[in-house]
Amino acid sequence: MEVFAVRTVIGATDRVVIVGAGLGGLACAIRLAAAGRQVTVLEREEVPGGRAGRLTDGEFDFDTGPTVLTMPDLLDDTLATVGENRADWLDLVRLDPSYRAHFPDGSTLDIRSTTAGTAAEIARVCGPKEADSFLHFADYARGMYEIEWNSFIDRNFDSPMDLLGRDLARLVAAGGFRRLGPKIASFFHDPRTRRIFSFQSLYAGVAPDRALALYSVISYLDTVAGVWFPRGGIHAVPVALARVAAKHGVDIRYGRTVTEVELDGSRARSVHTADGERIAADVVVLNPDLPVVYRDLLHRPLRRALRYSPSCVVLHVGATAGYGRIAHHNIHFGTAWRRTFRQIIDAGRLMSDPSILVCNPTATDSSLAPSGAHTYYVLAPVPNLTAGIDWASIGEQYADELLRTLEQRGYRGLNSAITVRHLVTPADWARAGMAAGTPFAAAHLFSQTGPLRPGNLAPGLDNVVFVGSGTQPGVGVPMVLLSARLAAERITGDQR
Repeated sequence: MEVFAVRTVIGATDRVVIVGAGLGGLACAIRLAAAGRQVTVLEREEVPGGRAGRLTDGEFDFDTGPTVLTMPDLLDDTLATVGENRADWLDLVRLDPSYRAHFPDGSTLDIRSTTAGTAAEIARVCGPKEADSFLHFADYARGMYEIEWNSFIDRNFDSPMDLLGRDLARLVAAGGFRRLGPKIASFFHDPRTRRIFSFQSLYAGVAPDRALALYSVISYLDTVAGVWFPRGGIHAVPVALARVAAKHGVDIRYGRTVTEVELDGSRARSVHTADGERIAADVVVLNPDLPVVYRDLLHRPLRRALRYSPSCVVLHVGATAGYGRIAHHNIHFGTAWRRTFRQIIDAGRLMSDPSILVCNPTATDSSLAPSGAHTYYVLAPVPNLTAGIDWASIGEQYADELLRTLEQRGYRGLNSAITVRHLVTPADWARAGMAAGTPFAAAHLFSQTGPLRPGNLAPGLDNVVFVGSGTQPGVGVPMVLLSARLAAERITGDQR
């Protein structure tokens, strides 16, 4: 593997204070502990996790953030730095199917745990030619992943000039800077397969016909490389990371709200908490959303305005009704496609014909609900708060509309079977500290991708490092775990 020299923080690095016990903060803490640093993590909540949190209502347990776990080897790599084995801390189940797509014509298509299995399913639903197209796409997406990973994703950038090299030429030749939608259409002819292999761009905050084709790597991770689920829910991942960190000497302090990073010229000297504590630091690592960090902790303006991803409404439902036709992850596509993205992103309006993700974790882990009951995580993309929608006024009404839509799409009797219901809107994401009320951070536009995304060294400060989805490499559990490695390397100077 090619080795890249990276710029590091200036001065001593013995004592590191990390603000936020999200996935990025915890993974970074483990790596720094492995490198012999004295690490303190300050978390405002009483539990770890950040966006990968937990909502408990009676005997119902809900993940409040991501539902998809890909690339578990990144967890292996993190734990291996302190000599730990993932199997001792987490029980991961590979989902099969990874997704079940439900289309307006009543057909369903499963993304299976193997390439051959998915090809067979596509042949069943769309015909053998479309299955052959999928095999070609899988090869293409795997090749894009291999080009991008070391040179463009799993590395620190100090300048856009760092992009230049042989792999950039390979990425251009592979069509990485063309548009994702047309690239997907060059493989697939059925509108159903075009949707299932391109909708992932919305995770990055961009419509498929505008996203760069290099983001086919997200489709690769979701639909080719495999999806896992930890028993106990995704929240079990930060819980495990916190336990490993504590075992290896990391001091995690819960219920500590950080109010300020104390700066002395270009150096951070300490952090201050709401209860009046001052904790000295040689290096400060900041895990909260980047714009909020600048506004509330550094008291500095962002160097440039950012464009944010769309947000989402999430409805957590505990119900006595179960549905045999659904899988763990279900995508219910509406008839509209391009119009949906135009409404959300361009017009700042709610979807008139919504596409909805429904996660049914109790299909895999029945312990998350009382006996005979089920949990449902219903997610609908919506505009972020810059659209000016008054969620206090329309939130519950919109949740009712979503439930009516699900009833029409096969969830008969769900509304009357609900015993627990919790709604999360963009206003709630904002109150939780997410800029523009979106949990998906800055959109992965060309101008906010790779080295053009905000870097993880704070500009103008000698010893402040960022970690999490707001910085490089970006959004998603794998990217956040990678951001932890990249942040740690800014402190330890390690070379791989």
